[in-house]
Amino acid sequence: MFNETKIEKKIDIKEFLDFINDYKEEQIECTEHTFFRLSEKQRKIYTCNKLKRIITKEKPFLAGIQYNKNYAVFYKYKNRNLKIIVNLDNTKIKIVTFYFIEEWQIPKI
Repeated sequence: MFNETKIEKKIDIKEFLDFINDYKEEQIECTEHTFFRLSEKQRKIYTCNKLKRIITKEKPFLAGIQYNKNYAVFYKYKNRNLKIIVNLDNTKIKIVTFYFIEEWQIPKI
């Protein structure tokens, strides 16, 4: 079975950051899907603004384009591995979803 969420191509971190820097924070938005995995308690901790700050201020350790053309971006955040899925177009960055993953779940690409 073909998995659309599998990473097709690794992206250079500097290249990704250069691309992200072209967007203003107001051009980054959360979707209805962004928080669907979270409990109410988690939704109070991980807000859209916090995710925007992570994307614009933190440096990922891995980034890649998935077969479905979304970007999977991995950060070390508070001693945990955070995976954020974003959809990029010429005008906006949409945060599709995010979740914390274990070390063994980090793709080997």
